[in-house]
Amino acid sequence: QVQLVESGGGLVQPGGSLRLSCAASGSIFKIDAMGWFRQAPGKQRELVAGIGSGGTTNYADSVKGRFTISRDNAKNTVYLQMNSLKPEDTAVYYCNAGVHGKTGPRLHWGQGTQVTVSS
Repeated sequence: QVQLVESGGGLVQPGGSLRLSCAASGSIFKIDAMGWFRQAPGKQRELVAGIGSGGTTNYADSVKGRFTISRDNAKNTVYLQMNSLKPEDTAVYYCNAGVHGKTGPRLHWGQGTQVTVSS
């Protein structure tokens, strides 16, 4: 069984920074793309950033230049460094990963971590 566990969320003032982590554990043979999504109250879940197995990245226009996604393949972990945070970044952040495990390839999601940007 594969699990994704996120950490690093919290309350931060506008202009501040946070670093989210998401570690995958369990029977993992390989991980393809990994990504971060977010969902604000009353809104649909949206892609924030993604990173391929080779390191290729993509970002939502709203976070370009402020957020950086990275991964440590040896630790099966993906990170999201968030700088210059704005109140509109407030949301529950979810990570996901395309994992090849015992039962074959499958998309897995973390449980979510709350990020609140407020003064």
